[in-house]
Order: sequence, then structure tokens, then C-alpha cells
Amino acid sequence: MGKKRKHSETVVAPPKKDMSAAERPTRTLLGWKDKSEEVNKESVSTVFRNKEKVLVTCSRRINYRYRHLMLNVVSLLPHCKKDNKVESKASKGTTLNELVELKGGSSCLFFECRKHKDLYLWMAKCPNGPSVKFLVNAVHTMEELKLTGNHLKGSRPILTFSDNFDKDAHWKLLKEMIIQIFGIPKEHRKSKPYHDHVFVFSIVDDHIWFRNYQISVPHIESDKVARGGLENMTLVEVGPRFCLNPIKIFGGSFGGPTLYENPFYISPNQIRALEKRKKAGKYAKKVKAKTRRKMHELSNPLEPDEFADMWKE
Repeated sequence: MGKKRKHSETVVAPPKKDMSAAERPTRTLLGWKDKSEEVNKESVSTVFRNKEKVLVTCSRRINYRYRHLMLNVVSLLPHCKKDNKVESKASKGTTLNELVELKGGSSCLFFECRKHKDLYLWMAKCPNGPSVKFLVNAVHTMEELKLTGNHLKGSRPILTFSDNFDKDAHWKLLKEMIIQIFGIPKEHRKSKPYHDHVFVFSIVDDHIWFRNYQISVPHIESDKVARGGLENMTLVEVGPRFCLNPIKIFGGSFGGPTLYENPFYISPNQIRALEKRKKAGKYAKKVKAKTRRKMHELSNPLEPDEFADMWKE
């Protein structure tokens, strides 16, 4: 039999080399992606990126004119998503919040039509709020205005506000909501990287008036505008036009605690009732005038005419 080796004589085997192939970089449509690039992109992704998406829809039995206004708004906002009509009931808030969640959005514009006459606009941040209810007046769509302005579809607008928005707290809140909903995110896949039109929001008589203007720049070689030369730029109106009368601001989405209520708001039903009363007053005046005339004739009868029966023979 062979002798046993001592422990001191045992030779330690060298560690085996890893013969497996190196990990291949991930392949993309633009080529091979390196790990160092991935690390750099992760560090860059910490910067805030606006991913705002707006759901635009309307209620059933909407007027054709208000439907055209909604389609004009959809054409101005490339980051919005359209959906089917929603029944304007008490439970519309939960339905719209579910639709916004399914579409992956964060805001909602809901055009609600009542009695085929009155248009209300709900502007809401979903699902936690706040939300605003407006009465829409002085509606003029692009089709009926036929203005000469024409800007690129999908381009990003410049939002301008009047100085009144910085006076009160509720105007500041409305300004922030308008910026988030009407401001098109940078590098959105459906938007163009140009600023060639302006959205103007101005407060007159406690109403928000909306206008859309094209920034017109001369393209003739002799009249070309230098960078920053605003003197030669002109604004040409494109449309649509509408006026927003704020009714209430709610703390939640399509409801919740009331944060602000407009003390000067008069509903269209009250205005129509007053007009009917005025018309009814005119009729009542006519009836009273007739009765007064009859009473006057009875109290002051005409004297008999002596020549009345002269030609009867």
C-alpha cells in the first residue's frame, strides 16, 4: 500500500478561470447599448419630465355648435385624448375619474350641455382634485369665424395671462390649472418643437376670455426678422373664441368641499325666468289698458247724435 501524504504536502489547486463569454450589451433599434450609457441615462432621468395627458369628452345631447368647439379644443391640444360621450348624471364624477385612469391621464376637460342651450365646462385634476365648474358664454368656433390666421397643427403655444390673475388666491389657482392643462409638454410625441401661436387668457368683468393668435413672421429675404426682433412680428387671430364664467371651485375631482363660490354668478335659468316675467308684464299692461278703456267708455257715454237716423229712410 502507498504511504499517506502529510497535510503539509497537499498542493492547493489554482482557481479556475471563468471561461464563460462576456455579457452582451442590449440591442436597440439604434444599435448596441453600453452599460455606461445606461448609468448616464439613469442619472439624467431624475430630472422632472412633464407627462401631462388630458381627457376631453362631452355629455350626451350636446348641441352641434358646442361639439364643434370641443373639436377645436382637441385640435389645439396634441397631448389630449378623446373619449365617448358620458351621461351627465350625479355619478358622472366617478365615471370620468375611471376613464381618466384607464387612459393614463392626469386631467380632464368635460363639456356638459344642459337643455340644449347652456354649456358648462368642468376642468379637473384627477383623481384628487381640485376641479372648477365654468359657464361658457360667447362661443365662436373656427368654422364660423373664418379668420385668416393659420398655425402649424400640434405646435406648442405660448401661454399669456393678464395681470389680474395674480390678485386673488382663486385666480392664482385657476392660472396654475390652465398652465398644467393647456401647456403642451416638451418633446411630446404628437407635438412639434415650435412656438408659432399664443394662447391669451385675460380677465374682464370677472370672466376669463380666451383668444388664440398666430405669430406671423415675414419670410421674404429682405424682410427676414433677426433673432429677438419683435417689432416686425404680428399677431393674427386663429380662433376659437369663448368666455369662461367661474361658478365654483371644488377641493376634489368633480366634487368635494367648496373652496370658492362666485357671488356674482346668475344661472341662465334665472335670466330666462326674468325675461319671461318681463314679457308677461307687457301682456298684463295690455289687459289693464283694455279694462281702463271700457270703464272710461261706460262712465263717459257719448251724447245721442240728432243726425244719426237721417239717411235711414
